[in-house]
Amino acid sequence: MDTPYVRHLLYLHRKKIALTALLLALWAGETVQAQSTVRYRRVHQEGYDDKVVHYGFLFALPVTRFNVKYSDAYVTQDSAYQLYSPSKAGFRVGFVMNAAMTEHWDVRMTPAISLYGRTLEYKYANAPTRKETRESAWLELPILLKYKSQRRHNTRMYALAGISLGIETNVRRREVTGSSRLLTKNTDVAVEYGVGLEQFFEFFKFAPELRFSHGLVNLFEQPNVNVNQYNQSVRRLNTHTVSLYLNFE
Repeated sequence: MDTPYVRHLLYLHRKKIALTALLLALWAGETVQAQSTVRYRRVHQEGYDDKVVHYGFLFALPVTRFNVKYSDAYVTQDSAYQLYSPSKAGFRVGFVMNAAMTEHWDVRMTPAISLYGRTLEYKYANAPTRKETRESAWLELPILLKYKSQRRHNTRMYALAGISLGIETNVRRREVTGSSRLLTKNTDVAVEYGVGLEQFFEFFKFAPELRFSHGLVNLFEQPNVNVNQYNQSVRRLNTHTVSLYLNFE
């Protein structure tokens, strides 16, 4: 009879044990390598939200037009087959004032000066297109509620909505020979809403934002029939603007 030895008990499983040990070694090596490749990501301005009020400035590219409502004269008296307001780009510059109320809610004001050139175009079948342009500068005073998400490292999203008061400060009316002026009112009230992304850097916060504005006031001033026969086709003009903001705080 063969003499039993303890080392013989492991003989049949030697390959399995060696394979298992090899797999464990490979797994441990991959874990160490993965941990070594994790880089530290610096969080900028960690105490930013500890301050209640923040200030900054903004630049914006607004694209604006009139929403046109027609009068009965457009069908019965006007020879134009199309009357519309094309979208035109403007420019806006202003300031940012942001006050925190809670962890996620802020009150935000962005007073700004905006340069607009809104136009009405009349298209005729047998005559050149006729344009009436209202070029002006507006002082705009939005008051907005802002909801911001939880901050992730140096980034967070936000949404905002509110109301804006607009006051026309300077008017340039382009006149073409044989045409008359487009008359509009000098004050407007608009509903505004939008979304944005906050990106924190070492010395400042940058926030690109997309904002929509819908005017509530009828800006159209009914002209004298003897002065402007064309604008009799218009019953109501409301502003509509889409703006790309670049906020720096």
